[in-house]
Amino acid sequence: MLIERLRTAEHVTVTELAEETGASEMTIRRDLDQLAERGVLRRVRGGAVSLLLRGEAMPFAVREHEAVETKERIAAEVNGLLADGEAVILDGGTSTLTLARAIVRRRLTVVPLDLHAANALSGAPGIRLLVPGGRTTPGALAFTGPLTEASLASLRVDTAVLGVCGLSAEHGLTAHDLDEVPVKRAAIASARRVIAVCDGAKFGRTGLGLVCPAGTLDMVITDGSAPDAAVARIRDTGVEVRRV
Repeated sequence: MLIERLRTAEHVTVTELAEETGASEMTIRRDLDQLAERGVLRRVRGGAVSLLLRGEAMPFAVREHEAVETKERIAAEVNGLLADGEAVILDGGTSTLTLARAIVRRRLTVVPLDLHAANALSGAPGIRLLVPGGRTTPGALAFTGPLTEASLASLRVDTAVLGVCGLSAEHGLTAHDLDEVPVKRAAIASARRVIAVCDGAKFGRTGLGLVCPAGTLDMVITDGSAPDAAVARIRDTGVEVRRV
């Protein structure tokens, strides 16, 4: 709720947020202080000023705690689609980090595209971990740059699981960070099957960089909040969409 208000309003007050949410002003102040520590806002007398720019992703530390149950359901669905022995590229992001945590007991070869997922899988006995290298982005710790792209270009994997900033039949799969676009494209080119994972809110957003047309995907795993019309248009491109 607070994040959505900060996306639409540059300035919010403790009083109005308490009235809108039904929470106490003390609770609102605590939540605003925590968001300030994560770089989402700047605290001012009586409220806060948003630091979220339209078209940009929220800080990783904030996204990691959003829609946790939805991400777990999506991760469980994807886990069931993977066969033991598969080689899998795991995109950077919080949805794919949840998947990394779900597959720690599996027997898979995994190429994680951020350090968060690499750390989550590093102690898993059945996981053969291939880390692509390259430079990392602040916060998200996603691998980017020519070293990452070259590593992926040298591989042929069974499945690539991609995170989503925005998805629609009209604008395709998009990303906020332009440095991540060629990495995602390299992952797609290396994979026999491409699965995109996202909650329903991503169907109403468009990132700055185009990764691929929607029809490039083989499957989209989302939740019940995904708009019917948007899902239908994605399916019309030949993509299987599952809601969990």
